This record gives sequence, C-alpha cells and structure tokens, in this order.
Amino acid sequence: MNTPVNKSHAESVPSDTPRQPWGQVLRTYLEPASLRMFALGFSAGLPLLLVLGTLSFRLREAGIDRATIGYLSWVGLAYAFKWCWAPLVDRLPIPLLTRAMGRRRSWLLLSQLAIAGGLVGMALADPRQTLGPVVWCALLVAFASATQDIALDAFRIESADTRHQGVLAATYQTGYRLAMIWAGAGVLWLSARAEVPVAVVGVATGAPGALYQNAAWQTAYLVMAASMALGVLTVWFSREPARIELPPARSLAEWLRTALVDPFADFVRRHRWQAVLILALIGTYRISDVVMGIMANPFYVDMGYTKDEVAAVTKVYGVIMTLVGAFLGGALTVRFGVQRILMLGAALSASTNLLFAWLAGHGHDVTALIAVISTDNLSGGIASAAFIAYLSGLTNVQYSATQYALFSSMMLLAPKWLAGFSGVVVDAVGYPSFFVGTALLGVPVLLLVWVSMKKMPSSA
Repeated sequence: MNTPVNKSHAESVPSDTPRQPWGQVLRTYLEPASLRMFALGFSAGLPLLLVLGTLSFRLREAGIDRATIGYLSWVGLAYAFKWCWAPLVDRLPIPLLTRAMGRRRSWLLLSQLAIAGGLVGMALADPRQTLGPVVWCALLVAFASATQDIALDAFRIESADTRHQGVLAATYQTGYRLAMIWAGAGVLWLSARAEVPVAVVGVATGAPGALYQNAAWQTAYLVMAASMALGVLTVWFSREPARIELPPARSLAEWLRTALVDPFADFVRRHRWQAVLILALIGTYRISDVVMGIMANPFYVDMGYTKDEVAAVTKVYGVIMTLVGAFLGGALTVRFGVQRILMLGAALSASTNLLFAWLAGHGHDVTALIAVISTDNLSGGIASAAFIAYLSGLTNVQYSATQYALFSSMMLLAPKWLAGFSGVVVDAVGYPSFFVGTALLGVPVLLLVWVSMKKMPSSA
C-alpha cells in the first residue's frame, strides 16, 4: 500500500486498527510479497559467512596464520558503515538500468551481480600463492552485500505498511538463515565432496596447508556464486514499489543536501527530543544477545562439547528455532502491534541469558544444551522480527534506504564495542557471573521500550 511521502510508516497506521483473525494473519505468509522477501532474504544472507566464518576456515586450512586471518575479519566492517553510502543508493540513479527497472530493483540487481562476480574471483584465487586477489574479491563481496542490504531494506519498507513489516521481516529472516546454513555447513560439505583422496595427491603430512585442495574450494565457491541466481531472478520478475517522486536538484550542493543531510534532519525534525530516546533504544536493544554471543562458542569448547554437538545443536537445530521465533514474532506484531512484541522480545532476550548461567553450573549435557539453545533462539527470533518491524516503522519512505541503513548500523556499534571486553570479563568473574551480567544489561532496554510506548503510543 502507498504511504504519503511526508510520513513514516508508524505515523500512517492508526493505533486502533482492528485485530485480524489468526487464519488471515497466517495467510499473509503466502502472499507474493512475503514469498519474494523469502527469496531476497536468501540472497542477502548468502555472502556474509563466505567473507567471514567460512573464509577463515578456508584460509586456516590453506596454512594462513591466525593473526592474518584475524586482520582479514575487518572486511566485515563494510556492513557497519553502509550508512555512509546509503544516501547514494537512496537517490542516485544507475544509467540505463534505473530507467528500465526502477530505483530499488536496479540497485538490487547491480549489487547481486557484483556479489556473484566477487565470489567467482574468490573461487579462482589460491590463497597459498597470494592473498591479494582473495582479499580484494572479499572486499567486493562485502561492499556489494552491504549495498544489497541497503536497497533491499528500502524495497521491503516501501512494499507494505507497518503491521505487515513483521511478516516480511519473518520471511526475510527465514531466507537469510537458510542461506547462512547453505554458506556455512553447505559450502564445507561441497568442498569435502569435491576433494581428491589424500593418497592420490600424495599428501603425507598433517601440517597446516598440507591437506588443502584449492580445486575443491573452487567448486564450492562457484556453486555459491551460482546460488545468487535465486535473488537475481526474483528481482528480475518483481515489481518496483510505488515510485516516490523526488524534486530535482538545481545544483550539486542542493543534491548533496537532499541526499546526505535531509534524511537525518528529517528524522530529528519528526521526532524532536524523542529522537534521543529512539536512538538510545536502537543502540541498545540487542545488547544482551550481542555481548553474550561473542563468548558463546568459547563457552561450548570450555564445557567440553564436541564440534559435532555444537554444529548439530546451534547451527542447524538452533537456526530452526530462530526461524520459528521469527514467524511467531511476525504474526504477533500483526495481531498485537509492534511495540508490545518489542517489549516481549526484549524481556525474553535478556532473561534467556540466565539459562546459560545455569548451564555453566550444570556441566556437559547435550539435552540441557538443546533446551537452552531452543529457548534462547526462539526468543531471539521473536525479538528480531519485532525490532525489524520497529525500525521499518520509524523510516520516512522518502529516505527509507538512508534512514534504515543508519538504524541497522547503529544497533551493533555500541554492543559490538562492549562485546570486545567480554573475554576479559569472563577471565575475571567466570562464565556464570558473566551471563548474569549480560542479562542485567537488558534491564535498561526494558525501561526504554516502556518509555517509548508511553511517549509514542501511535506506533504501538
């Protein structure tokens, strides 16, 4: 549905909208917009691990030292600073392509083709010979992936009203999470299937790099590049959201003002002093999850869980529970409103960290791990769906790409910075106290959501 260009989504939806029957709510997941968002979510989730987690596995197997691998993780900073070029994606047309496909679809298609090209380059490069091509191609993939996120967020926001943003967020997360399984476990499985038996290649030593077979990784990464076809085809056959006419700029200075300054000034102008409250909520909402999550894998290792146990419970089963939570969160936002489920998600995300404190004293127990991961990931899925819908409702569709990129970048800056000290804290106080502390970090978030509900009831 179309929204006036001078309003945010939250302002365009009346607070007294009648609740829809559950059957009608669930049918929204089968609407074309929801199915498109599932495919585009897969396209968005595919590149992340291929330039971070999976790439570090490949480089270590190739004999690259851990310090270098750590430095290369800075490639992921492209996602944190995407707001810097979001104004260009929001307003700058691509010659010929934008005229033919529209503003959102043209940027989506260009970024998807760049991702596929970068993955092909990473496939053909051999890190044992030189890291340069691998690094530059990884940077291309990360930059193009962040650009795709900018355009896709705008595409999603402009495709539905606030109450349906939770459903679109849930289907987006479903595709995103499945892509992460494919880019994580899937690429390792493909590489292993493509390997030549050790006896054939004559490898006799177990030193780092000795068992590395670049041809196997080439096959896996080429399949990943081909997997981007799902997103490309979806964009090609989708319709551009209702076009929002932007006034033509009379000079370069005016263009820069409207592209770079106006999106941020618009947010402050619309929300006035409440902008501080909103930004504080955005910057802290996921703080419990992010700070705790950094120490999750070291915790599993220290508790004696094997790789197979961690992979099965957290990477596959846990993802499934996150998807269930995302669908539940999306349906609940449609039924009860965004801010009520935002409060529920904040409470669940913080309190489930206490389960990890219990697990730390319980000892090695796979059944207990399954119970904790199930509860934690279900809660995380609910919180994520509500939070994405909340962020979407804050944006003015005239500046949707720029404003959403700013919000989604802000939500990780403070938590990621604080999480850098998590190892020091664990060394000082131990895992149980650390997990309790991360749960307590969620208390101010609950207060911020409560104040937001009182001060901004129209978006609840």
